[in-house]
Amino acid sequence: MNQIGIGSFSIISIMSLFVGAVTAIQFSYQLEDSFVPVWWVGYIVRDSMILEMAPTLSCLLLAGKVGSNISSELGTMRISEQIDAMEIMGVNTAAYLVGPKIFAAIFVVPFLIILAVGFGIGGGLAVGIASGTYSIDEYVRGLQDNFDPFNVWVMYVKSVVFSFLLTSIACYQGYFASGGALDIGAASTRAVVFGSIMIIIANLVIALMIL
Repeated sequence: MNQIGIGSFSIISIMSLFVGAVTAIQFSYQLEDSFVPVWWVGYIVRDSMILEMAPTLSCLLLAGKVGSNISSELGTMRISEQIDAMEIMGVNTAAYLVGPKIFAAIFVVPFLIILAVGFGIGGGLAVGIASGTYSIDEYVRGLQDNFDPFNVWVMYVKSVVFSFLLTSIACYQGYFASGGALDIGAASTRAVVFGSIMIIIANLVIALMIL
């Protein structure tokens, strides 16, 4: 949990802060010459961060950072015969090496996503006030308008599914790696690519099933 969650907090918070700020600025620009009130920016930033930006972008980022790390770690243990030595001693290596990583990700990633939503909303508020586009009251009114708690549940489902996918795929690629250093690099690349693709596909499937 420390490696996956605490170690990824800084990059997730920075990414979410700027994504929320960019979303707010772009939508306020689109609403500039329309009859739509500016407080809708808060509404748009809130729902976009909860439903899409925070869970999907954060887990894509984690697929690159955490997925490559896990795959490289297990791949190194495989080609250096550390896993074989554990199996000879009667250790269930899948449960000992893979299980904790998957369970840790499923537990800690949803908390990262919640923090990402908070940072994204805060980024939208900060950039609006700094640029003078809208006031705090207008932004907060948009945040409070027509809030549906069901969206938070969807966010939680996405975070659990995505965290399982990115860690399980990375563990598989590393656990069954073979060869030398180049093969570890290839396994790490496959872990990132396949994990990212599966997250995008799962995102569509969840949207079709739930929303």
